[in-house]
Amino acid sequence: MTTEAHKGIGQWPAAERPRERLLAKGPEILSDAQLLAILLRTGRRDSSAVQVAMELLHYVGGLASLARSGSEELCTIPGIGPAKVAQLKAAFELGRRAMAIPLSTGTKISSSSDVFQHFHSLVRDLKREIFKVILLDAKNAVMKEATVSEGSLTVSIVHPREVFALAVRESAAGVIFLHNHPSGDPTPSVEDRRLTDRLVMAGEVLGIRVLDHMVIGDGRYVSFADEGWIKV
Repeated sequence: MTTEAHKGIGQWPAAERPRERLLAKGPEILSDAQLLAILLRTGRRDSSAVQVAMELLHYVGGLASLARSGSEELCTIPGIGPAKVAQLKAAFELGRRAMAIPLSTGTKISSSSDVFQHFHSLVRDLKREIFKVILLDAKNAVMKEATVSEGSLTVSIVHPREVFALAVRESAAGVIFLHNHPSGDPTPSVEDRRLTDRLVMAGEVLGIRVLDHMVIGDGRYVSFADEGWIKV
């Protein structure tokens, strides 16, 4: 592979080409750079797609960082243009959606883990905080989910009026709130605690149960209900 790295992949022996190796032996035998090369398809005049993929991974600091990198940043890398960035972004988004456990209408929520398993892969790589609400019927089955607000890197502005407007319109019996922490640390902030208290009080006035507020980080989460901070 090393002696062939700077040649076009079409000039490599068939047994060494990433696409052919994947089809013959499966994707699990390929390195991250080789899998990326299949997505990139072409390299530069002086470098193969694999070499460009290796430089890309080195530049951003690995595959996880690549998933979180912005489009403008990636376009600064020689050999990576808007079309290739779009291909990479599409692949990562498909991966996130494939990993998410379906939370479709009628799905019954029995624990905070059910919510985490669905949303973790969808929100863990986001650079901005998003605040979501899950509407539930009287049997804790999902009616609908929606994004209420999108914030900056560190804060999401949420008002109880906006949060409960959809719940009232859809005649929801209960709600679960969740938001992500782009830092990866799901420890609730003081403002998270204050916001939750306001939302619980608003729910009591409207007769809509607040069953949980979850903060999702990288690979872990904090559930207000599990911690006993919300009485359900």
